[in-house]
Amino acid sequence: MSVRQHLRLGLTGGIGSGKSTFAAMLHALGAGVVDADQLARSVTQAGGAAIDPIRRHFGSEFIDETGALHRERMRARAFTDAAARARLESIVHPLVGAAIAQAERAAAQAGHRLVVLDIPLLTESSRWARELDAVLVVDCMEHTQVERVRARSGLDEAAVRAIMATQSSRAARRGAADMVVFNDGLSLEQLRQLAHEAVARFGL
Repeated sequence: MSVRQHLRLGLTGGIGSGKSTFAAMLHALGAGVVDADQLARSVTQAGGAAIDPIRRHFGSEFIDETGALHRERMRARAFTDAAARARLESIVHPLVGAAIAQAERAAAQAGHRLVVLDIPLLTESSRWARELDAVLVVDCMEHTQVERVRARSGLDEAAVRAIMATQSSRAARRGAADMVVFNDGLSLEQLRQLAHEAVARFGL
C-alpha cells in the first residue's frame, strides 16, 4: 500500500461564511482544492449517477426538464422532511465520497503537498474526523451570514435561517477546528494574509 505524501486539510464553514472565497485563495497559493459541493452538483446533473436513484425514490417531479435534480423542489422537501433529507443523503453522499476520493488522488498525483477538502457539512459527518489531518473553519457572526446570503441569493431571512438550522452550530464547527479564520469585517487583503498563514502552518 502506498504511503500518502500529502497533508489532507478539511475546510468548512457555515453558509455565507466566506469559505469558498478562502478556498480560492488557498488554491492560488498552491494548494490542491477538492470542492465537495461542486462534485455533489455533478452527480445530480443530467446523466449524473444520483439521478436514477432519486427518480426511483422521490418520483419524476424531483427531476427538472433538463434531466437534472430539481434543486428548489428538493430543497423545500428536504428542509421540511427529515426522513426525506436522510434518504437523499443516503443516495448522494456515497457517490460524492467516491468522487472526492478520485479528485483527491488527482490533486496528489499533480504534486500538491497540501490537498484541501472543501466540505460544507464536514462537522455533521463522523466520517471526516477519522480521515483528515487537520480542520480549518471559516467563521463569522450569524447576522453576517444572513446578510451575505440574502445579498447574493435574494432569499428572505427566514429562508436563510432555515438553511443555517440544518447545519452545525458555530460552536460545534469551532470545536472541531485546528485553525479558525474569523471572517467578519475583514478586507480581502486581510483574508488573503490569513490564507498565507494557513498554508504556512499546514505545509506549503
